[in-house]
Amino acid sequence: MESFHKLKIWALLVFLAIFQLGHGFYLPGSYPHKYGVGDYLNVKVNSLTSIDTEMPFSYYSLPFCQPKEGIKDSAENLGELLMGDRIENSPYRFKMYTNETELFLCQTKPLSGEEFKLLKKRIDEMYQVNVILDNLPAIRYTKKDGFMMRWTGYPVGVKVQNGYYIFNHLKFTVLVHKYEETNVARVMGTGDAAEVIPTVGSEGSDTPGYMVVGFEVVPCSFQHNADSVKKLNMYDKYPARINCDPGTVAMAIKENEPLTFSYEVSFVERDIKWPSRWDAYLKMEGAKVHWFSILNSLMVITFLAGIVLVIFLRTVRRDLTRYEELDKEAQAQMNEELSGWKLVVGDVFRAPTNPALLCVMVGDGVQILGMALVTILFAALGFMSPASRGTLVTGMLFFYMILGIAAGYVAVRLWRTIFCGNHKGWVGVSWKVACFFPGIAFVILTTLNFLLWGSHSTGAIPFSLFVVLILLWFCISVPLTLVGGYFGAKAPHVEYPVRTNQIPREIPPQKYPSWLLVLGAGTLPFGTLFIELFFIMSSLWMGRVYYVFGFLLIVLLLLVVVCAEVSLVLTYMHLCVEDWRWWWKSFFASGSVAIYIFLYSVNYLIFDLKSLSGPVSATLYLGYSLFMVLAIMLATGTVGFLSSFWFVHYLFSSVKLD
Repeated sequence: MESFHKLKIWALLVFLAIFQLGHGFYLPGSYPHKYGVGDYLNVKVNSLTSIDTEMPFSYYSLPFCQPKEGIKDSAENLGELLMGDRIENSPYRFKMYTNETELFLCQTKPLSGEEFKLLKKRIDEMYQVNVILDNLPAIRYTKKDGFMMRWTGYPVGVKVQNGYYIFNHLKFTVLVHKYEETNVARVMGTGDAAEVIPTVGSEGSDTPGYMVVGFEVVPCSFQHNADSVKKLNMYDKYPARINCDPGTVAMAIKENEPLTFSYEVSFVERDIKWPSRWDAYLKMEGAKVHWFSILNSLMVITFLAGIVLVIFLRTVRRDLTRYEELDKEAQAQMNEELSGWKLVVGDVFRAPTNPALLCVMVGDGVQILGMALVTILFAALGFMSPASRGTLVTGMLFFYMILGIAAGYVAVRLWRTIFCGNHKGWVGVSWKVACFFPGIAFVILTTLNFLLWGSHSTGAIPFSLFVVLILLWFCISVPLTLVGGYFGAKAPHVEYPVRTNQIPREIPPQKYPSWLLVLGAGTLPFGTLFIELFFIMSSLWMGRVYYVFGFLLIVLLLLVVVCAEVSLVLTYMHLCVEDWRWWWKSFFASGSVAIYIFLYSVNYLIFDLKSLSGPVSATLYLGYSLFMVLAIMLATGTVGFLSSFWFVHYLFSSVKLD
């Protein structure tokens, strides 16, 4: 009965996964926050961002108004810090369902020469201010060529002719949804126990509670009267009417002159449910393009599957069947006339060059591939919503560390298989697995971090976080990899079906360089993912929200299948021309897709990120791309190698040769 109950749960999970695969549904990471009328809403600010430089900076690095209680950092997770988010409190505050206009915020000190130059620089570099209310980023709508465009955040300012103007008056619109009337409770929960949550408001009052379901901003440049603001305190009402027209600019930035800031807020009730409030940010554009990408991948897979089927059914099966039907005398005669892959039977399992490096790369590839699959699966099921900033990166780190067990196990078991069961040196292999990819990542990220530190960017990883990452590496990841290696050393190695000759067989001269074919094979896996790659790159570098993890999961699974098929076909081709050195070639046959992804990244930099300015920004882009490409090479190469190893083992276990 218990097993039947478990089966029902698994069936439900599979059904949900299939039903929501295309879109990735939203499971809220926190309960809705209900506010009574007049309750204070505090606006927070995130780092200033720009697609022109890709370097985030702190909001208070510019001369903006500061809160009375001082600047305080909000609680941040590891992923937020690694992504360069620095969420802080702000002086902007609202009262729930209370419209307010002409609210004076502050007047800064006269701008120094340095502040004046910095403001102009940030405006030239198209920096955006990112404000957050109840965990929702502010949306700005603009019209262009009759289309409504949606942006998150608003520009610091604008350059008109030779003058620089700052957006110093903000018109906020808060979209709210009425909760229940007082004395009505909501029951939440899916198990036997339910949680009864009382609504906002005192007993006997008719005041309803409200939830924030949208946050919009219109930035304006307004010239305040200098005499009118002299006696005003923060949150006082400005004596004159402020006309917020985003199409005109008035507040010019001048050296040795102060800046004046003000804002207004209005509340609009909308019929948007709380779980659907992120829909405005996550509207899936180009769904047809995603499906086209998947159909394109399926065509490549079908083509390759046909080739694999021909190899198995027509060639291998036919040869094996004919061979097994002969009597021993005929077999002996046939052994002398063998051709193709059957000639390398005594060399096919000869240890490759640099076997330790191959084991390490395969182990790390298993770890990276496992992390990608598990993380994207959880994201596709909606457990890593954008409402919880940084959870995706935090989840990736967590799964990567846990899967160190799998990396150590696979690497050491492969090591023992190559050396026919000898477990000597497994500790060294485990250590290399634990340090190879993280070590390269550490070098790349440290180099890039020095560039960010030199630019005083919030994208730089703080020194304290560096210490935390190193502790996680050596206190969790390394021990788990060693544990996996221990289990790999204890597990039985894979027995070779044929014996290896002492003297290596000479490989006949080839008509064309085999490595050329290996490098060219990467074009097929690249063809399955290059369309989805554009959306991922736009999300990473153009500030767009990527949340079609269902499509990404499908593409990743198709990529795994294509990599396995490509490597298998190429391994068979090499064996047919009596080239028994298939180990490394099977790894790079599918791993060479990384070369084409890096070339695509360079192409994206030249043609899509034309506005990217300065050598520092370009170096950051190429550095992060190199890091991503290395991870992809290890993951895809591992898929190709393991599928080829299985194929070769299966092929020669069917041959009975003395």
